[in-house]
Amino acid sequence: MKRKLLTLKECREIYGLSRGSLLNYEKQGLITPARTPGGVRRYKVEDIERLLGLLGESSIRLKTVLYARVSTRKQEAYLKNQVKRLEEFARERGWDYEVIQEIASGVNENRRGLQKLLNMVKRGEVERVVVECPDRLARFGFEYLRNFFDAFGVELVVLNGGENEEQARELAEDLVAIVTSFAAKIYGKRGGKKK
Repeated sequence: MKRKLLTLKECREIYGLSRGSLLNYEKQGLITPARTPGGVRRYKVEDIERLLGLLGESSIRLKTVLYARVSTRKQEAYLKNQVKRLEEFARERGWDYEVIQEIASGVNENRRGLQKLLNMVKRGEVERVVVECPDRLARFGFEYLRNFFDAFGVELVVLNGGENEEQARELAEDLVAIVTSFAAKIYGKRGGKKK
């Protein structure tokens, strides 16, 4: 099966390789990019993974990622407690783990921590992801993320599926943010129309 060719940007996002690194590897003869008719470099996934040792016997040790999130700075104490509960859960099972924690809205799809987690999964560095509740990972689209993890053979562990009072309040804040965003877009478009 022929695999996809990657742009410089995709190599950076998926594998964390900078443009300079790729050019150095090319000069050393470690990789040879394909070129588009316009002369733009494209890299074979197999070449990049071979370069990084991701094919065959991998030197990367798979780990558990504990993902914790709250929406606002006011909830930092809840975030610390959330991390503590996740760490206790992982230690009880003897898992090596890394913690990714962030303060960002659950409806924001461009969260740094979430992007880091997704890239780690794509690079094959993760064995399992542990979250306290589904909405810590995403307010909407949780099943899409579950399917994404499944596609890469990553187990998703959810400690409890119920909502507490703090989470219900946070959900209300997220819904207000969505309505505010839509209203701003609608009224912004109306403001630009000429009469």
